Amino acid sequence: MKLGFDNDKYLAMQSAHIRERIAQFDNKLYMEFGGKLFDDYHASRVLPGFQPDSKLQMLLQLKDQAEIVIAINAEDIVSSKLRGDYGIPYDMDVLRLIDAFQGMGLFVGSVCVTMYTAAPEVEAFEERLQTLGIRTFRHYQIAGYPNDVAHIVSDEGYGKNDYIETQRPLVVVTAPGPGSGKMAVCLSQLYHEHKRGVKAGYAKFETFPIWNLPLKHPVNLAYEAATADLNDVNMIDPFHLEAYGETAVNYNRDIEIFPVLQAMLEQIAGKSLYRSPTDMGVNMAGNCIIDDEVCCEASRKEIIRRYLKCLCQQKISGNVKEKEAERFKLELLMNQAGLTVGSRAVEQQAHARSEQTGGLPAAAIELPDGTIVTGKTGPLLGAASSALLNAIKRLAGIDQEVELVSARAIAPIQTLKTNYLGSRNPRLHTDEILIALSSSVSENEFAAAALEQLPKLKGCDVHSTVILSSVDSDTLKKLGMYLTCDPVYEEEDRMYHKV
Repeated sequence: MKLGFDNDKYLAMQSAHIRERIAQFDNKLYMEFGGKLFDDYHASRVLPGFQPDSKLQMLLQLKDQAEIVIAINAEDIVSSKLRGDYGIPYDMDVLRLIDAFQGMGLFVGSVCVTMYTAAPEVEAFEERLQTLGIRTFRHYQIAGYPNDVAHIVSDEGYGKNDYIETQRPLVVVTAPGPGSGKMAVCLSQLYHEHKRGVKAGYAKFETFPIWNLPLKHPVNLAYEAATADLNDVNMIDPFHLEAYGETAVNYNRDIEIFPVLQAMLEQIAGKSLYRSPTDMGVNMAGNCIIDDEVCCEASRKEIIRRYLKCLCQQKISGNVKEKEAERFKLELLMNQAGLTVGSRAVEQQAHARSEQTGGLPAAAIELPDGTIVTGKTGPLLGAASSALLNAIKRLAGIDQEVELVSARAIAPIQTLKTNYLGSRNPRLHTDEILIALSSSVSENEFAAAALEQLPKLKGCDVHSTVILSSVDSDTLKKLGMYLTCDPVYEEEDRMYHKV
């Protein structure tokens, strides 16, 4: 696929820029890391060439200077708040993050429980971390936060928080998700460091919005689409415009909080080096775009994906009002980007195939060279499974009439599903057809050639004319494919739908 982003340039430029920022302070920088640190698939979709673990790889270039502090809100522990993409509670995700960071050779110094409240769940979590050898610290709710700066920046405010003992010049503060208190952890540490005579600094690392792209650039619109549920809005940074006469893009929450943040930094250190929220950032991603049109097209597709996903979630929940504000926001972004549902070739081909088969569910896959293959619903395979087989046949140069998995091999699997496992649907899902295909490799050279094509499906768009089962959607996600569905069920007249 065409690349729009130079990942190697990004790693070199970003790590160098962070080193420069560390040197601006007393060799101690607290950096708030927004977004996902090592699985940033949104960035990889809208900036083709950006690797999902790019931020992690960048940190690895600084690993001798860096340590990680993970923040988690006590309220999220008590409520068992789930991380949407993994479906696991935030407290379990902290453990996952620690394993991942340590597995890559990064030093995890501690975990900070923010907005601390005494609760059995919180204390059990702290005890578990301590048993695993991870230090824990507590930060408390502060009356008047964030507006009563004089109280916050005092011994009765930040002063009551635990001082997190750190060892290295760069302290990366990250978290399982939004609302974890990353910025407050950084500022509290600055207060304690300055009380100890250390002139530490603060910086923020957010990939999006990209500050040196236009406000309505598709990449920045795609960020708004990704955060439509949070109601984030991209804005021109008025502080940056006033200070430098230059247009820069930031988002509403950072712009709204900047006067308070600047007052806090001045209260802590006597002055602030930053004249705008954009100044606080260290993101170099905009400088590494090598093909703007490729990134624009990728971002337009992402906006459509977000919109269709929202419609499907409304359909699945059965509650039209649920996500209504998010849907309206996404419709606005669709209009701003000049997009309409059904405009993509992959959608059009899926619908055309459905019409050819009397309205049965169909699916289409856009291959890396732009070729589109389709799949129909049949007695043996679901539409997604059929499209998947046809896609890897095409990639392997195998004639579409060649049988990769025989009906004789599929029949026992169907018997197992319906007679013994209680399934109403005898057709093979995507995971089942791939297992059947792999079991045919020893007897069928075409099956082996087709199976080797699976990595080439990464980044391919897939569209289904009906909402797919979770089994199919999960399999396509594992293959790195970008799935969208029409917000309809295969059997609209049924009362209960298992997806």
